[in-house]
Amino acid sequence: MNCKILVLLGCVFLSTAVFAEQLQDDWNDFLHYTVIGRFDLAAGFAQKIIDSNANPIELLRLSEENPRGYAIVVKVHANNPQLAPLAEKILGIIEQGRFARRTDSEIIVEEVKRLSSTVRGKYTAIERLRNAGEYAIPYMVAAMADQSRKAEFPNITTALPEVGKSAIRPLAAALAMDNLIVKAEIIKAMGKIGYPESLGYLKYVAEKDSSEQLRQLALESIGQIDSSASAKTAAELFFQTAESYYYKADSLMPASDANFANIWFWSKESNGLIKEEISRAYFSEMMTMRCCELSLQANPDFSEAISLWLAAFFRAEGISSVYPKYFGTGHANAMTYATTAGAEYLHSSLARAVKDKDAVIALGVVEALARNAGEKSLMYRLKTSQPLIDALTFDDRAVRLSAAIAISLAGPAEQFKESPLVVNNLAEAISAPADEKWPKDTADTYAIRACDAMLKLAHTRNQVIDLSAALSQLVSATKDSRNEIKIFAAQILAYLSSPDAQRAIADMAITDSNEMDVRIAAFDSLAVSAKVNANLLRDEQINQIYMIVQSTTVDTELRSSAAAAFGALNLPSRKVKDLILYQAKTSL
Repeated sequence: MNCKILVLLGCVFLSTAVFAEQLQDDWNDFLHYTVIGRFDLAAGFAQKIIDSNANPIELLRLSEENPRGYAIVVKVHANNPQLAPLAEKILGIIEQGRFARRTDSEIIVEEVKRLSSTVRGKYTAIERLRNAGEYAIPYMVAAMADQSRKAEFPNITTALPEVGKSAIRPLAAALAMDNLIVKAEIIKAMGKIGYPESLGYLKYVAEKDSSEQLRQLALESIGQIDSSASAKTAAELFFQTAESYYYKADSLMPASDANFANIWFWSKESNGLIKEEISRAYFSEMMTMRCCELSLQANPDFSEAISLWLAAFFRAEGISSVYPKYFGTGHANAMTYATTAGAEYLHSSLARAVKDKDAVIALGVVEALARNAGEKSLMYRLKTSQPLIDALTFDDRAVRLSAAIAISLAGPAEQFKESPLVVNNLAEAISAPADEKWPKDTADTYAIRACDAMLKLAHTRNQVIDLSAALSQLVSATKDSRNEIKIFAAQILAYLSSPDAQRAIADMAITDSNEMDVRIAAFDSLAVSAKVNANLLRDEQINQIYMIVQSTTVDTELRSSAAAAFGALNLPSRKVKDLILYQAKTSL
């Protein structure tokens, strides 16, 4: 049995060696034919490397042994259209190898132990732990807290700040530990690293920690990073970091050798650091939210953090519909939080979105305002601006139209000079045709919402928003291909004191090609128009309506609606007399 196992292991070793040799040959041939300009042959060998599921660490080793060859691949990726896609995939495999090697837990554990070996071994270990970055911190912190490894403690604490700024996120999470000795060393390390991301965490310790020694150490570390930060609160410093994440400061971005990033936590259960991998796509947004949460923990009244948190959440949802696992089950969406928030927070988020020209956030906030805000809330003034009014001229159509709908639904009672913009946007909503940028479903939804808002304004005889400015679009809408829009248009036109408005309703009612329910609805609207505005119809339209009323072959419901409209027009009695005599069965 033992002989069989040895033979099997030997076969595996031989197979691995053969694959490694083949990979080296393909790599060298790819570089050779690239250099001599035979790109067709070079492409073939590049494809072989890709199709072979090459070991990333082995390909990384080949690239490191031949720096000139690696430089050739980088140049090809940048300048050779024929080979660039293949070169990109090969570089991706090399990056996978670099990531796998630097994050290997067994290697990291050995390097932490090596810190307490020879002087040369210590410097080698520090360099490798620096390369491991944030992945080294859990093992270093665990070793520092291990009572059986007390002898290693000084060497690990010396090496901790040498890891550099990538250590900040896990070190900051580890400040939630109860071990005061290790916590003190973390605070010192953050100061020595000297990176501004640490400031909020350190000031939080200085403000909140029960240990006077740790509070003093935190202040000293703040002084090493930025002495002026001592005058700021933890809430302010966290908010500054949140804004830096929100605007994707290069210095805060995660390493580029993986398609995910880490969010770090301190686990009370395991008494150690744990991480959750999340998409790089919304890492900045998640960290923005986290820093805002810390700002509010430091000062529950720091309202700016709420506004930024909402903006970051809306943006994250615009990137992905999948929440991180640490959100837990049943986590509410951004709209739920936004509609719960007060107008002050929403307008602050909207002002930022308008300034940044961020349509995703602007639309989310405007929709939240539309759901539950009244006139006073919608017309909220933030310093010298009114964010929702500013949104009426936003570059993105959906934002503009949503802002107009929100203001209309609030039924403004006080005059404001931008009210014509509201009508213009509502008119655009009902008339904008569908295209690639404005899909049919979206066009239909906004048209209906705009009509609904306009009808509410019409019903309440709103004196601020003059719907007559949208007369031509409403008249055109009575001939729209969408029956719901036709009916809405007639209902709105009924309240406009214009001959064109009433005549458009009448034409819609008497047009045979319209469906029966559309014609009946139009007659109902004509009756309203007649009651509000009296008769504004042309004689030929009146005659056509009369013909419908007197007909014995017309649908009963349509005839009844036409009769109600005819009566509402309050015409001279001659027509009614004719109608009575037409049906009469007796004569003298």
